[in-house]
Amino acid sequence: MAASAPADERTMISERIAPGMLPRVLNSFDMTIIFVAIVLFIVNASAIQQAHQAAYTYWILGFIAFLIPGALVTAQLGQMFPQEGSLYVWTQKALGPFWGFFAGFCAWWPGILVMVATGDAVVTLWQFVDTGGLPKAWEQGLVILAVLWFSAFMSMLRLRMTQSYANWAVVFYGAAIFVIGLAGILWLIGAGHSATGGWGTASNWNIHSGQWTWFGFVILALLGIEVPLNMGVEIVNMRSIKRYLFWGSLVVMFAYLWATLGTMLALPAAKSVGATTDILSAVQVGFFGSHGFAVVVALVLIWFFVSNTIVYNYSFSRLLFVSGLEQRMPAKLGTVNERTKVPVYAIVTQTVLSSLFVVAIFNPWVSGNNNQKAYWLFQAAVTVIWCISMVLLFADIFLVKRAFPAKFDEVRAAHPYVLYACGVIGMLASAFGAYVTFRSPWTSLFSVGHWRLWLAILCGISVAAAILIYAISEFMHRREAPTPTPTAA
Repeated sequence: MAASAPADERTMISERIAPGMLPRVLNSFDMTIIFVAIVLFIVNASAIQQAHQAAYTYWILGFIAFLIPGALVTAQLGQMFPQEGSLYVWTQKALGPFWGFFAGFCAWWPGILVMVATGDAVVTLWQFVDTGGLPKAWEQGLVILAVLWFSAFMSMLRLRMTQSYANWAVVFYGAAIFVIGLAGILWLIGAGHSATGGWGTASNWNIHSGQWTWFGFVILALLGIEVPLNMGVEIVNMRSIKRYLFWGSLVVMFAYLWATLGTMLALPAAKSVGATTDILSAVQVGFFGSHGFAVVVALVLIWFFVSNTIVYNYSFSRLLFVSGLEQRMPAKLGTVNERTKVPVYAIVTQTVLSSLFVVAIFNPWVSGNNNQKAYWLFQAAVTVIWCISMVLLFADIFLVKRAFPAKFDEVRAAHPYVLYACGVIGMLASAFGAYVTFRSPWTSLFSVGHWRLWLAILCGISVAAAILIYAISEFMHRREAPTPTPTAA
């Protein structure tokens, strides 16, 4: 399909305009911080405790089948086309404007829902600090709205200033994760045994057919590999692309394994219900029952998730910014503030959209049970839609090779056969992650039938929205195109 797309359709307006609009301010450390902030949701180490020792099998499978292939493919595509918009640009280069916009939409839309999830994580962590606090849905909604609009305010400042703030938050976040793992080690030394038994039983490490949902969960935990390259023209040095993918992947792999180990050593996995705060309970148990120390760690995590919402807001706004430049969405989205040089209208637009979801879910007229149901549905929809975009990302490696063979050989992030293998493995892993998310509910609040029905409706509406927006933009382009006037022979 790439070969059939005319060369002028693969050329993007944003390629020419964006570099002159946005300053280059991001170095290798900044990019690594963005990667860790986007990909590493350490509360996932709590949820996966229910898989017992098989959690490690799922993590390692996710690293091999998704994270590492994704990093290699992203390195190749990012160095070939270091433009603003990452997946949007790469897919348009490979398949033309429709698929470029569709891939960009599927990569951007989950960000709207994830910002709600990070705000909800702040609420849950605060309820550990203040037991019984924020009992009502509308109170939780107000906190989430405060997190969202604080993130919008910070995202509208100069990127260098905002990024420096995010760097400090993620460094302290890393220290908190180290403490979580250390808590398990201290428990093991003090008690003389692990709180979770069965480490030597081989069957505990095995994957069973009824547990494949955990693979979808792991894929969700690893999504976002390409997101830092949404800001491709804001990178100071192109060598930062390989560096952030290498060091960021190492940090993510170690952190997930370390926090999972610490929690499993300090708390019996057989009693886990996947509560977000299990990692904090592990800290309290491991550090000699000190609730105060666990509260300190919780406050650091709260700070991180507030800061994490900021990172999501400014990094995902670049996809909306590119769609404005390409005139697929209102042109105002493709403008930047003259003073701060950031896409303010894009940031405000997606914050408003996230706020609408918060109001719809967390209000006095929705019961707590339905709040949780909506939350888990949106999280699952994020996984499915984002996985669709990742299938396109992995497919791009074959298509850009076909369309730009000289440029492909010039970059060489890895041997072509390695990249092809990564493309195949990544596509299969992404598609399978979407399938197992549909296959079984993530929570007992749903029956299998209702889970599949509502998830299909959410994903169907999202895909239909992408197609409709593209169709409207095409109609507007044709209407605005000048009519050729005949000239005398």
